[in-house]
This record gives sequence, structure tokens and C-alpha cells, in this order.
Amino acid sequence: MFGRKFAELSCAAILMLATPSLAAAESLRDSLRNAYKNSGILVQNRALLRAADEKVADAVAALRPVISWSSRFAHAYSDAANSEGLTTSLNAKWLLYDFGSSDLQTEALKETVLATRQSLVAIEQNVLLRAATAHMNYRRSVEFVSLRSANVELIEQELRAAQDRFDVGEVTRTDVALAEARLASARASLASAQGELAKAAAEYHAVVGREPGDLVTPSSLPELPKDASAAISTARSHHPELIRVKHEVAAAELAVKASQLAYRPRLEAGAGLSNVDLDGEVTRSLSLTVSGPVYSGGAIASASRSAIAQRDATRARLHVAGLEVEQTVRNAFVVLEVARSTGEATDRQIEAAGVAFRGVREEASLGARTTLDVLNAEQELLDARVSRISTQIDEQIASYSLLAAMGKLTATALDLGVKTYDPSEYYNLVKSAPRAKSKQGAALDRVLKGLAGN
Repeated sequence: MFGRKFAELSCAAILMLATPSLAAAESLRDSLRNAYKNSGILVQNRALLRAADEKVADAVAALRPVISWSSRFAHAYSDAANSEGLTTSLNAKWLLYDFGSSDLQTEALKETVLATRQSLVAIEQNVLLRAATAHMNYRRSVEFVSLRSANVELIEQELRAAQDRFDVGEVTRTDVALAEARLASARASLASAQGELAKAAAEYHAVVGREPGDLVTPSSLPELPKDASAAISTARSHHPELIRVKHEVAAAELAVKASQLAYRPRLEAGAGLSNVDLDGEVTRSLSLTVSGPVYSGGAIASASRSAIAQRDATRARLHVAGLEVEQTVRNAFVVLEVARSTGEATDRQIEAAGVAFRGVREEASLGARTTLDVLNAEQELLDARVSRISTQIDEQIASYSLLAAMGKLTATALDLGVKTYDPSEYYNLVKSAPRAKSKQGAALDRVLKGLAGN
């Protein structure tokens, strides 16, 4: 291969400029692991999930007695006399029965938690897909720089050969000018490729959280289904968007049931202690209160109709989500098949273009071909190699896009060997609404400190 040594040296130089310090070879799995560990958006959405967990705790706490105290000092005066006093009180309030309305609201919040977990899975898939794409695009840029560098070296050789032949009168000045123009174009393409490499390095750093080292292209594709039907079947049971909307439908159904109980009465118990001036008689009180709406101006009926409309909209969203997931899987499968077919075609193109280039160059040395013929043949060979690199990269990206469309692009499904975030750990600690100063509360504090450390 012409200019091979120069290409290797040029590529090494570019990589040194793009990466301050080259480490050992890094695989795609390394990039995915680092992206999972360093992703700020994952940390953000894990916190949002914990906030949804706390809403369940709030709903559970609302069903327990609420005890509060108060102390009031008052000074009153008039023309006749002045008086002052200190009043203290301790009160308790407890919802005893509301026909299950509060329980339905709590169950709806639990479904919301499960839906939020699936949103987190979807974000995890987006992070990993972006990391895979950044890894492969960086590899594409490195290969392009290598090819463009080799192309510049080869055209420089052709320019020197054209100049030598011009000096002895074998060709005209036109041949030399053609080689000079093609060399200028090749150098411009090299500069553009170097710029794309710098951009790819910046994208990699933004996604993975570190500078790219000596990244390597995977030698094989991940395990994929044989046809689109199998991929769609997997997506219907694993895609986080579908699972999320299913939980939202369940939450909406519970919200409708809860809204239909708004006309039912509520039974509350109350108790209190109060004391005036601390040394006076203590007043004790017990109460049972039954309350319910008589007239709300149509607000309760409106809220019930709104809940039904929200449920119907969520059901429709589930249908739409199913169609969107199926379309995404089919599109991903088509892109993958196109990349495979294009790769096979470009392999044959490279082989034919290589034979043609060597033949044209040999014929040019015998005077049977012009410098332009050689440059054109070399350009065709370069274009074929560029296409092959792109199709190889596109095939890798398409394969991981298909995994994401199926709902299988997660750290667990890929078996990345990294400690994964367990969304149930925090939920199990807070679902019973523990007190701050309790054994469970202490365990919760340790979990929160661990999360803060990460």
C-alpha cells in the first residue's frame, strides 16, 4: 500500500493532538461502562425517581395520626384593666375511614413510581446508545484521518512523478497543474477530517466523561434477532416506553375510582389537651367528626370527568406508543440490513478499484495513461475505502440502535460488569414512611450518604 508508513505516522500524530495522554486500548464495553458510571443525567433522574418514591411515603403518612402542639402568649389591655396569659395545647387528628379513597390514591402513586422507573431505564438506554455512537464515530474519524493522510502522501508522490516527467518533456504543464490541484483538495479534506476528529473527541468526552484513549472497533456485533418480527416481539415485552405507559394507565384507572368516591363522607377522630397559664386546670377533649360535601358548585363532578378523560388519553397513548415502538424497531432493522448490504458491495468495489488503480498507475509509467487517469483511479479507490469504513461503523451503530429499540440496551442486559443502580433499595426504605430517628431512618441516611458520595 502506497504511503502506508506515512499514514501510520500521521494517524499517530493526530491522535496525540486529539488525546492528551493515550492509555491502553479501550473497547466499546469500556466506553459503555464509563458512560454509565459518569452520566450526570442518570444521577439527575435517579433523584427524580427518589422524589416519586417519597410521594408514596407522604400518602402513607397521611393515613396515620397527626400530632401537633402549640403555645400562645397573649396580653390584653383596656382602660379598666390589663391581663395576660400563656396557653399551651397538644392536639391529635386521625383519619379513620374514607371508603378507600386514600388507599386508591396511594396505589396510584405506586404505579407512578413504577412508571418513573421505566423512564429511568429509557434514559439509561439513551445514554448507552449515545456512548456507543460517540465511540464508533470517533473510530470513524480516526480512520478517515488515516486515509486522508495516506491520500495526501500518495498525491505528493504523483505530483513529484508528474514534475519529473514534465522536466524531461513527457507530459505538459497541465498534468502538473492537475496534480497540484488534486493535492490542494486532498490537504483540505485532511484538514476537514482532523476537525471532525476533534469534534468526535469532544462528543466522546461529553458522553463518557473522559478523554478518548486508544479506542478500538469491536470485532463482532452484539447478538441480535434474525428478523424484524422477533425484534418486535421482544420490544413489546421489554421496551421501557410501553411498560411506562402501562403503569400510567393503571394509575389513571385508580385515579378515576378515587374521584368517584369524592362524594362519600370522611370519619376523623380528634383528641386534645390544653392548659392556661401552665398551673391552671388541664382541659381534655375527644371528638369524632363525620364530614362530606353537600354542594361544590360542580367542581367534584368536573374533577371526576377530568380523571376519566385523562384515563382515556393514557389508554390512547398506550396504543400510539405500541405503534411507535414497532416502527422504530422496523426502521432500525432496515438500517442494519442496508449497512450490511452496503458493506458487502463496497468490499467488491474496493477490490475492483484497487486492481484498476494499480493497472492505471502501471500503464501511466509506460506512457499509456495520463496523470489525470491515475488521480481519478486513486480517488475512486479512496472513495471506496471511505465508504467501507462508514458502513462498518454504521453497522455497529445500527446494531446498538436495534437493541435500544427492543428495550435491551441496558447495563444489565449487556452484562457490562458494572455495579448497577437498584431503584427498589430506596423505595423499600421509604415506602412505610419511617421516622427520621428510627432504625429504618438510620439505614436511609446511610443510603443517602452513599448516593451523595457517588
